[in-house]
Amino acid sequence: MPALFDPSIQYDPITIGTVLRSSPRFRGVEPFYSEFIAGLEDTLRMNNGSVLVHIADSLEEEIASYRRWAASGHVSAIVVHDLTENDVRVGILHDLGLPALVLGDPLHTPESGVATLQVDNFEAVALAVEFAVGLGHRVIGRVSGPGHLVHTVVRTRSFTEAITANRAIARTVTGDYSEQSGFDGTRQLLGGAQRPTMILFDNDLMALGGLTYAQEAGIAVPGELSLLAWDDSSLCRLSTPPLSVMRRDVHWLGSAAAEMVQELLAGRAPGSIPAPSPQVVARGTTAPPAG
Repeated sequence: MPALFDPSIQYDPITIGTVLRSSPRFRGVEPFYSEFIAGLEDTLRMNNGSVLVHIADSLEEEIASYRRWAASGHVSAIVVHDLTENDVRVGILHDLGLPALVLGDPLHTPESGVATLQVDNFEAVALAVEFAVGLGHRVIGRVSGPGHLVHTVVRTRSFTEAITANRAIARTVTGDYSEQSGFDGTRQLLGGAQRPTMILFDNDLMALGGLTYAQEAGIAVPGELSLLAWDDSSLCRLSTPPLSVMRRDVHWLGSAAAEMVQELLAGRAPGSIPAPSPQVVARGTTAPPAG
């Protein structure tokens, strides 16, 4: 994909900081952020830049990291993600004098004057539901991410509207992005009335957990149950069967974020850039419902 800005411009070396919040049941870095950080690093490397990552357990620990970075001068700018309603982080970064880029949603953008890379979650969920309905599924489940996150709120709204528009039936449980929560959520969805014939997952780890549950329970995938993961990763491609996904170019997101930060630090006014639209990639875990 072509660069967003003029590649002939040489920027001063910078360090972009970002803080990842860990799940109580997953202490590593999610595949999404591994690929996003790789995109940041690949672009910054061309100008001898770097990325500084800290994994925090809480908002308080995240803000403490910002204060340390501001005091030490080790970080040039911050990438903020996983926005919540009334998020205080951009304001705190402004008070600390640290420029910020927000990975956000066009339906819930920060106040004007903040650089934003917009990821349209509403459109993506609508496409996923249309794909499921197009296969013939009428009862569709979803294992969502944490409910306090803005992108989860947007996805839930889109899911509800798309299900209603297609006269389908929705069943939703909340997960925490860990593989275990995908396992538990799938068991819960399949244990109740109006058992779904297809389940959407808000990330790839939860989808892998759902696939594991189906295999342990003797449920044929996709013969009896279809599964659709969020964001493509090597884990999705290497699972058995390979997971169908809502694919977005996450490496591009990281690269675009790095270029936007470099432009911001070079004096360009903060702006907003939309990410490319997602697409459904059907692999081995989706098919029409049995019968």
